[in-house]
Amino acid sequence: MKDTDEAVRLVVSLMAVSARTAPKGKGKDSIMTRTVLNSDRSLLSLEMIRYGNEHAQPFFVRDGKNIAASDACLLIGARGYEPLGLNCHGCGFRSCAEMEAFRDQTPVKGPPFAGPNCIMKMTDLGIAIGSAAKTASLHNLDNRIMYTAGVACLSLGWMESCSVAYGIPVSITGKNIFFDRPVG
Repeated sequence: MKDTDEAVRLVVSLMAVSARTAPKGKGKDSIMTRTVLNSDRSLLSLEMIRYGNEHAQPFFVRDGKNIAASDACLLIGARGYEPLGLNCHGCGFRSCAEMEAFRDQTPVKGPPFAGPNCIMKMTDLGIAIGSAAKTASLHNLDNRIMYTAGVACLSLGWMESCSVAYGIPVSITGKNIFFDRPVG
């Protein structure tokens, strides 16, 4: 155990609080979080590398190596299939009911993500992710928002009720491991 492990756990918990308390459309919460440490972090990393190799997407492999080198990762997902009844057309359908009917009849299943999704729920997800990353930065944890970690999380079945997820790995090192990252 490193001297910084307790600090990492505390800040990742605060990041989850930031995601949970971030503003939500109409006050309807569909955000989920999961903290990934130790052996689960290794599983996430291996799944990212597997996915990248299987789908010829080398940035998944690069990001998987980053996850392996990180101290922890916060996964944040949303149940994007729960529309708010605003009929805003942001999802591409004329009404929320039309989107739900399409999803029931012709669901788009991942990986990478499932759809269609309510644009308001996707906005909520973005705000939650930004709030969590801000909290990591306020506490001087190097971090990077990763689409790839969310894809691997869903592929592993870790957030089954979420249609979209992202990951925010964090690291305490002398040099930020999330920059100067070659692809390939």
